[in-house]
Amino acid sequence: MRIISWSVLSAYADVHPETLASLFRWRSLVRASEWASMDDVRRAAPNAKILNGERARFEVAGGNFRLIVAFDFDRRLAFIKFIGTHAEYDRIDALTVSQF
Repeated sequence: MRIISWSVLSAYADVHPETLASLFRWRSLVRASEWASMDDVRRAAPNAKILNGERARFEVAGGNFRLIVAFDFDRRLAFIKFIGTHAEYDRIDALTVSQF
């Protein structure tokens, strides 16, 4: 899958270096994937929380940060919708947020 936009996550990791290793592992997983549904996401990333048919939440840096991604399986795209601390995540609506 292609990640839209990795530059957002890279910039975030520059400010929060503790997220860098987790984000690179996540990027490797997603880029190598052939996901066709949320079931595929669940199998590949069992700790991800499936929010609906297109969005999933991933824990970053041991759960201290949260990443919300919307998937377009037909076009093989992963759209970054939110990254932030656990506390920031608690203040947003994960189903509608579109931070980027």
